[in-house]
Amino acid sequence: MKMQSPVIGAWYTDRQTGNLFEVIDWDPTALLIEIQYLDGEVSEFDLDAWRELMPERAAAPEDWRSPFELDDEDMQDPDLPMHPEDWSNPLSYIEPDAMYGVEDL
Repeated sequence: MKMQSPVIGAWYTDRQTGNLFEVIDWDPTALLIEIQYLDGEVSEFDLDAWRELMPERAAAPEDWRSPFELDDEDMQDPDLPMHPEDWSNPLSYIEPDAMYGVEDL
């Protein structure tokens, strides 16, 4: 069986445990591969351990953001301009109690 070369950003399945992980770094000079499991745990393998792992290429999980603990609200950009459909909404005129990035002294 031919060894899979690690590809940064690619997802793999550990054939022994069935765990899904992403390659986040591959240093060909030091022969080290750094991976991150779906639960956020980060591990590092040398090339010999990678060969023993015999990873199988896999599709990215449906919600790959889970290790980073991101939710849909995190994807909203606060710097986006308001759109005309928001201008007539009375809730858009309410100021928040706290201003983000400003501290009271």
